[in-house]
Amino acid sequence: MDKAKLRQLRERYADRDVFDGDDPVLTEAARQVQSGDGKRSLPYSGIPTLLGLPQASSAAGLDIALVGVPMDLGVSNRPGARFGPRAVRSIERIGPYHPTFRGVPKSAVRAADVGDVPFRSRYSLEQSLEDIELYYDALKAQGVRPLSVGGDHSITYPILKALGKSAPVGLVHIDAHCDTMGAYDGSKFHHGGPFRLAVLDGVLDPERTIQIGIRGASNMFWEFSHASGMTVIYMEDFMRMGVTEVAERARAVVGDGPMYISVDVDGFDPAYAPGTGTPEAGGLEAREGLALLRALGGLDVIGADVVEVAPQYDPTTNTSQLAAQLLFEEFALMAFGSR
Repeated sequence: MDKAKLRQLRERYADRDVFDGDDPVLTEAARQVQSGDGKRSLPYSGIPTLLGLPQASSAAGLDIALVGVPMDLGVSNRPGARFGPRAVRSIERIGPYHPTFRGVPKSAVRAADVGDVPFRSRYSLEQSLEDIELYYDALKAQGVRPLSVGGDHSITYPILKALGKSAPVGLVHIDAHCDTMGAYDGSKFHHGGPFRLAVLDGVLDPERTIQIGIRGASNMFWEFSHASGMTVIYMEDFMRMGVTEVAERARAVVGDGPMYISVDVDGFDPAYAPGTGTPEAGGLEAREGLALLRALGGLDVIGADVVEVAPQYDPTTNTSQLAAQLLFEEFALMAFGSR
């Protein structure tokens, strides 16, 4: 090693602490994550919250509310996504600095974990969907954008009903399944059909909807996606196109208007997300999904979610770790907007 260079590095860095640097962006980010005593908070202490954000008893005064939606009455295979919010809250050391956007999202907006949607019944799916819609109606009325953790994918339907009441929204949807199925075992309310219902209710614009990573045993049920004008990127298309081209297609599809991001963890290969109700082999790699989300910067994201985390099927916690990181990526997109 060059001795002169080593001497310069020692002079520059030997006596500096973790919060002391020359890069103004990194130094400011380090300052923003300092605790009141000038240190960094212990990641393993205190009451766990989504992304380690402050707790709040209400969404009043917030820009972004992180919400748990612990409801899985709409599942068609393995239950357990009701435990998703609690599992994601238990994951520490996510963020707080985002290297792509070169900033700390929680310092750019007023955001907090406002707890879980309150449900009248643990047994009624229909009542639960109504409860979700009413809760998100109230968030929208306050001008608060929601960032949610499910729960099964049926929760996205009432969220879209609330956010799209005045005008239909666009959608970037990562999933193994299109979730545009019709009535199933006598019920149209289930996790396989939220986006069909949202289109038919006029709250989701199918022409501004892209579904990414589609594959598996239910592919014969997605006629509605194509008939309605959704852009469907099957997994073999994703492999051929690559992350950059898929991201460009997504940006072109949703355009400049208000849009929502919904990520089902079964969009990822079970090697990365085994803890889910309907795993499908051959899905996205974790780094592909993260890169795809990071390439969506500047879109008008009015809300987002991560769903279908069923932690009891994953003793490694890989699924919850991935879900928390996906949530952070969505948070960054919402916090930095057109930066």
